[in-house]
Amino acid sequence: MAFTEIKLPKMGESISEATVLNWLKQVGDAVEKDEVILEVATDKVDSEIAATASGVISELKYDVNDVVKIGAVIAVLETDSSATSTTKIETENSKDALPKETESASNNGSNRFDDEGRFYSPLVRSMAKKEGVSFDELKLITGSGQNGRVLKNDLVTFIKSDRKSNSSKQSNQTNFVPSTVKGGQQIIEMDRMRSMIADHMVHSKHTSPHVTSYVEADVTKMVKWREKNKIPFQEKYGEKITYTPIFVEAVVKAIQEFPLINVSVEGNKIIVKNDINIGLAAALPSGNLIVPVIKNADQKNLLGLAKDTNSLVQKARSNKLKADDIQGSTFTISNVGTFRNLMGTPIINQPEVAILATGSINKRAVVITQDGEDVIAIRSMIYLSLSFDHRVVDGNLGGSFLARIGDFLEEFDSNRII
Repeated sequence: MAFTEIKLPKMGESISEATVLNWLKQVGDAVEKDEVILEVATDKVDSEIAATASGVISELKYDVNDVVKIGAVIAVLETDSSATSTTKIETENSKDALPKETESASNNGSNRFDDEGRFYSPLVRSMAKKEGVSFDELKLITGSGQNGRVLKNDLVTFIKSDRKSNSSKQSNQTNFVPSTVKGGQQIIEMDRMRSMIADHMVHSKHTSPHVTSYVEADVTKMVKWREKNKIPFQEKYGEKITYTPIFVEAVVKAIQEFPLINVSVEGNKIIVKNDINIGLAAALPSGNLIVPVIKNADQKNLLGLAKDTNSLVQKARSNKLKADDIQGSTFTISNVGTFRNLMGTPIINQPEVAILATGSINKRAVVITQDGEDVIAIRSMIYLSLSFDHRVVDGNLGGSFLARIGDFLEEFDSNRII
């Protein structure tokens, strides 16, 4: 008789643990290699865990709601050919015993199943509690998961469509769980994801001595080109063309000229990355921050960058990002202009050594040289800010790199063919 251990795989550079949401298989069930057996939630995304071999499940190491470290053994498979799926454990049919999930639900008193036996994960129930969605309302939602199970995106869609009057009020509080009221003040507790973000930001400031440089760029040509081509571009390719892929394209060109920006630090060693993977800071429906990644951005044209950008943004908005979508970035862009901010001082996304913030694009009167004369003209202007790690990026490198991004944006070909 042979046994195979299934371990919780790595799901991202900053992810060290995951919470068990739902076992799709139980002890005694036969599974095929690569068949999904477990759903877990991390501080960033939900993921499905598949069997690494074919066999019969002989042991499940964790219960629903348990927090599991990356690399821990989560299940054991009996891979001997003589094993059959009919070897259910006797206690499963015992009159005095309950199935694992039912027993857990009984112990904690929570509504994990409805009257029809439909399962509600801890994540969905937690979100529902924070958003004020009652259990009776949950039962009305049509789930898109296995056996009609309600997933995160189902609940988000329900809140947006059927609870619009409340969503605006609650959206500013989704990072936090109301706790107690003391002395007329509400004391709230951060959720796990917000706590992880807070730790990540503090770690970054403690790790990297931050320096921020600024440049101003005239992006009139770029703005006019997009205004002229955004409808034809979508009609031709079926994709929206926003400013983001243009920013990514300029960053990639600048990195190719200044490769020492595309590095990480390990002790006293500088690790120069061969790939150029651009992270895009984005907000989840919960209000928390996440950084989906455009892989191998230097190998893609503007259309490819637009497709990747649109896909990642849509996944982020619908809570459908996978673990692979948020790992491997080598440089990050944060578009603070989305919130009408002129500029920002972004915090470096470790283990990177620099991050770019793009401000809002505004028309204003500036002095330009035209036909050898200084004249006042209305131009579309943007502030760009670069925070960099002063351990390995000096002012010359950081300032020159940022200025080059500005150059590429100012030199955008207004006659570019889509």
